[in-house]
Amino acid sequence: MKAYPYKRLSGAVSLRVTAVEVKVPGESREPLETSAFSVVEQVVALGRVDQDDWESARLKLSATIPARATEPDSPWRDVSVVAVLTEKATNARTVVRLESRTEGGREWSGSLDLWRADHLDRAALSVHVIATVDGVPGRVIATSAKEWIVDLASEIPLRQRELDVIEVGFREGPEWLRPFKDVPWVVDTSGDVPAVHVNVDFEGITELLGGNSASVEGLVRDLLIAQMCTDVWTAVFHTAIGDLEIEDDGTPLFPQDWRGEVLREMLPDVVPNRPLEEGLREVHRRRTGTSGWIDLQPRIHFAATRRADVPKALSTTIRGLDRHHQGNDA
Repeated sequence: MKAYPYKRLSGAVSLRVTAVEVKVPGESREPLETSAFSVVEQVVALGRVDQDDWESARLKLSATIPARATEPDSPWRDVSVVAVLTEKATNARTVVRLESRTEGGREWSGSLDLWRADHLDRAALSVHVIATVDGVPGRVIATSAKEWIVDLASEIPLRQRELDVIEVGFREGPEWLRPFKDVPWVVDTSGDVPAVHVNVDFEGITELLGGNSASVEGLVRDLLIAQMCTDVWTAVFHTAIGDLEIEDDGTPLFPQDWRGEVLREMLPDVVPNRPLEEGLREVHRRRTGTSGWIDLQPRIHFAATRRADVPKALSTTIRGLDRHHQGNDA
């Protein structure tokens, strides 16, 4: 929890994207369908844009702040609300001032232009309440609790990206997969989204993965998928923790892409009962230090199996096989 040397504004600050328009060179702005952004997920999916040559997107914004901010007896003066769009991968930063549209100063609105050339993957959108406090201008007195995500690649507005599953023959497929021709799958964490390459040359794997869940083959399939997901969670955690940006004082920072999402998801099980930032520092210290990294491997495996639902899949398989055997005996 951060401490501030001035009075902060309590209460919820919310931000909403109400519409999205895209601009193609030589044409006027065209609105995207509302399915391109989700108020539940708080994500804008610009991958839904039909034109490949779009150059900018205009996000129409609405923000609500506590009424206390603009009351005459409040400790804040010259209150303003700004929306900030940032992307760590490109160091892009866009700031726009919103306008008050109610007499009480609770509702604010405006628009922000995102230029495609300035961004690469996912940008974070937040809103800040700025005021003069004790004669000092430019104080941030409140910030929206949850950032919106503006995703330039995804066609579906989901906060957590879906895993990419690719079926391919390893024997005569891409060169880098050929050395793995004897294994059923390989996890690739080098791209924008983690991917599982399933080896269709592995005898029976395609039929098993497509089996009926009510059959014995289906039970084995569900267990197999749980094991596959365990491999994925383990691989993405190691990738994420091995590619951190470090501040000058040695403090590791959460990545802005899926790697940051993975770390926030798994750290509570890897380093339990610690705040996320402290847990990240501890895991980074052990990985880069002389001891402690090996001791964390059981915790990492535990965190991966929990998220892959291995205990549930195994219990379901055991009960299903038991019922199957009982039926055969009868």
